[in-house]
Amino acid sequence: MSENTGCAGFRQMAVTRRNWIQVGALGTLGLALPQALRADQSGKRAGGGKAKSVIFLHQFGGASHHDTFDMKPNAPSKIRGEFRPIASKLAGLDVCELLPRLARQADKFCLVRSVNHTTGAHNSAAYYSLTGHKPLIDIVTANATATDFPCYGAIVDKLAPGNPRVPSAVSLPTMIADGPFRTPGEFAGFLGKRHDPLFITKNPNDPAFQVTELSLPLEIPMSRAGDRRSLLSGLAAHAKLNETIAAVRGMDAYQQRAYSLLTATETQRAFDIHREDPRLRDRYGRTTYGQSVLLARRLVEAGVRFVTVYYSPGISGWDTHKDNFRTLRESRLPITDQTVSALLEDLDSRGLLDETMVVWTGEFGRSPKINGDAGRDHWPQCYTVLMAGGGLKRGHIHGASDASGAYPKDSPCTPDDLSATMFHALGIDPATELRDQLDRPIPVSYGSPILSLFA
Repeated sequence: MSENTGCAGFRQMAVTRRNWIQVGALGTLGLALPQALRADQSGKRAGGGKAKSVIFLHQFGGASHHDTFDMKPNAPSKIRGEFRPIASKLAGLDVCELLPRLARQADKFCLVRSVNHTTGAHNSAAYYSLTGHKPLIDIVTANATATDFPCYGAIVDKLAPGNPRVPSAVSLPTMIADGPFRTPGEFAGFLGKRHDPLFITKNPNDPAFQVTELSLPLEIPMSRAGDRRSLLSGLAAHAKLNETIAAVRGMDAYQQRAYSLLTATETQRAFDIHREDPRLRDRYGRTTYGQSVLLARRLVEAGVRFVTVYYSPGISGWDTHKDNFRTLRESRLPITDQTVSALLEDLDSRGLLDETMVVWTGEFGRSPKINGDAGRDHWPQCYTVLMAGGGLKRGHIHGASDASGAYPKDSPCTPDDLSATMFHALGIDPATELRDQLDRPIPVSYGSPILSLFA
């Protein structure tokens, strides 16, 4: 990984907010959609996987396993913390008292309590979490580059795209960064920007929420939309960025794909969250996270294969070096409990849980020992990941941590193994090789699927 901002996805961020507003649908027809949604139709699905889609819920900052799903009530107070455990629907499993709804859904999910690695900086560890490939260096200033290993959604778009009338991969409601350093692992890396996920960087909880990336500029009336030439020429004149953004040029081979998505009923309906029953929206929670996760369910229902939802610093993340317990009590845990339990319940009631894998994780856990600021520090040496659906067992615990939750006690696994498990579920052989920019073969995962998780 490099400290240089070499990733085309990050360079694109240099365009000002004003320019993005001005450009309107240029991001769809000339830039974002052709780059993000072009499916390589030569990609083959390996077969054998039960999951049609994955909803990947990433808690940027790192959630405390001690204060969620791996409590240590018999440990000293400086380790066990302030929260009490409560019984769940799964016999023998206690969870945090602030997760009562998830406790009642425990018969639907798996917990992997022995995930571990040694990467301690946010961006480097997030890269590991979002790609399943360990970074070469572990530094605070890790930055996204065009040579990064691609994110999961980009690999799915390359090897196993789904419905051609919807995106293969979508990320929302924000991009993530550690201060000024754009987090690597969010983009398609060496696969090229054409495989980037479609980023929806607006708040689905906003009453005026609309995915303008899928809308025509105001200057182009719908009467002209049927005329592809006039639509594209109008956009070129409208944007005036084709001489300054190289990615806008040479897109003719992909513009028809973008135009099809623009007018596809499936895509338009999937992003129209206002169609949802207000009572269901209330059930998910009228928060940015809640409505983003609801939108993720709508997207997989429409055929999107990989959706990433970030709970990030932009919406107050999980980096609880200070006031860990107050922060978790007042927002993080109640929001998580309401939203994730609603997702599991909703998918199951629609018959979608068996074909949709849900993964709830962060880049690492938090330290066993509480620090002097009533917080917990970075701790990649052991943490818990929640997984559900997509052919996984229901009500299952894999692995265990030691008495203080510091290290795995048995069945240790890594982010490599989690990535291999997801690819296996999706029917993609983890040993499938991609070619980087130097034409070197790299497997999509160096890990091994955790087969004991599957039913």
